[in-house]
Amino acid sequence: MIDFALPRHADRERVRRLIGALRARGPVVGTDEAGRGPLAGPVVAAAVLLTEEQELALLKLGLRDSKRMTPRARERVFAAMQAMGAAWAAQAGSVARIERENIRCASLWAMGRSVARLCAAQGVEPACVVVDGPASVPGLEVEQWPLVAADALAPVVSAASVVAKVLRDRVMTGLDALYPGYGLARHKGYPTAAHREAVRRLGPSPVHRRSFCRKCLAEPEARLWI
Repeated sequence: MIDFALPRHADRERVRRLIGALRARGPVVGTDEAGRGPLAGPVVAAAVLLTEEQELALLKLGLRDSKRMTPRARERVFAAMQAMGAAWAAQAGSVARIERENIRCASLWAMGRSVARLCAAQGVEPACVVVDGPASVPGLEVEQWPLVAADALAPVVSAASVVAKVLRDRVMTGLDALYPGYGLARHKGYPTAAHREAVRRLGPSPVHRRSFCRKCLAEPEARLWI
């Protein structure tokens, strides 16, 4: 058990020290998701396990919160992770699950599944799982550290955010070929003005979150969620 308090908010230096202390006890896994706010497509979560050497190498390549990286930079870091054999696993939460359970529950479910898949594949039991956000993952029988802005503070979570974002962007590009006219490859399902107009004109496709569409289209100016 973790016998010191893990804050839900912390600065980068304190996070670095605490993760170092956790790593002395065993592997530290980071998990994050991409796609909570779009009108279309799944939410995708990833879990990542890095050695300290891998983490340092990725930081030198520009690893940071995926939302602050360009698509090309994310692809470059993801390719480097693949080349160095960094351990990761991912899980998508379908549109049906999002509509049935709500986006928060679908996101946490996907994060939990990605962690479980990673641990099973690597044969490890982590000392701690650092979770981006204020909520623990239900049903995950390991120590957890829910940390607000973990994707900006903890490199292992930054890496998870990159994996989730790269994989989800690729999914949305594929869905664009199946459901042309919405511009999914361009905006990745987020509620841009062009996307909202396409939904008004064409109606929602099978991969649109209908409850999100109803709410978004009812608002005069939809917020661009991330």
